[in-house]
Amino acid sequence: MKLQVQTVHFDADSKLLDFVQTKFNKLDQFYDRITSADVYLMLDKGESSKVQNKIVEIKVYVPGDSIFVRETGTTFEEATDRVLDIAKTQVKKYKEKVKAKNAPKAAELITEEEDNDLL
Repeated sequence: MKLQVQTVHFDADSKLLDFVQTKFNKLDQFYDRITSADVYLMLDKGESSKVQNKIVEIKVYVPGDSIFVRETGTTFEEATDRVLDIAKTQVKKYKEKVKAKNAPKAAELITEEEDNDLL
């Protein structure tokens, strides 16, 4: 999976980028057809307090569709873990949906077996 990490209005250090890369590479374990993902790291500018919330967004591209998750946290690591948990669930649901869509119907299997028995 090709992962592109973008930081909005700040420069991230290499430890944070490595952490994000390591975490999101685990998504391949749940669905091997993920083509790429975009990760956005942002600071929440809504509050005037000194401690800003961190926002992590991910857009995961799968064949014919995409999955988007956005979460906030007090640190980028916390927000990344939250996003990863939700993204895992959504990727698993997508995988099951695709599997169910492509699976042959039970009635079709019975008809094919009956046709083979008649031959």
